Amino acid sequence: MSHAIRTAPVANRLLAALPKKEYQRLLPELEQVPLVFGDILYEPGDTISHVYFPDEGIISLLSMVESRKVLEVGIVGNEGLAGLPVVLGVRVSLNRGLVQSAGTAMKMKAAVLQREFKRDGVLQKLLHRYFHSLLTQISQSAVCNRFHMVDARLARWLLMTHDRVRSDEFRLTQEFLSNMLGVRREAVSKSASALQKLGFTHYSRGQITILNRAGLEAKACSCYQIIKDESESVING
Repeated sequence: MSHAIRTAPVANRLLAALPKKEYQRLLPELEQVPLVFGDILYEPGDTISHVYFPDEGIISLLSMVESRKVLEVGIVGNEGLAGLPVVLGVRVSLNRGLVQSAGTAMKMKAAVLQREFKRDGVLQKLLHRYFHSLLTQISQSAVCNRFHMVDARLARWLLMTHDRVRSDEFRLTQEFLSNMLGVRREAVSKSASALQKLGFTHYSRGQITILNRAGLEAKACSCYQIIKDESESVING
């Protein structure tokens, strides 16, 4: 591991919340790796050999139906980690872990995380709270996808992504959004066009730009704020 990685600011919020001594103990077990858009980190049925603490970028958790259809059930950015089931003693993935937005992550062996979790330190407490936060995200998104209009769901999803990528512009395809929201591409296209006409976003050639975040927040359903507040509580207590 290079000296530059060791001395760089800690971007992942879970790792950054650790006491310095605890983080320094973990540092030799962490390897900075690229998150490449579209890469699959694990498939359903795969053994989770490593966990990922994103610094930048997003890992999408996808549920597979009949080996062809997929639905996003959660997203992981710098507020958390992918591979959380290992701390509960579950080493086999039920979901596909797909890089939704490129960046970097700190990679750790699953066995190391399990060992550290048993130390009953600050990391354990943070992961307990993060587990509740992720569960809230998954359950609230399920409710949102069942009861709310596609325009509001799309605004909520764009805001959640915007919170994690640290950029007003990010890569996105309508096919990918169709999988994320569980609707046909025609419905995604219609909703994306509506948000663009309102001046909230601009979409071109697989790239979307957030132009008016306040407008998106007004358009989104209350699910966005519920999920955001729970995510913030992981670090802020």
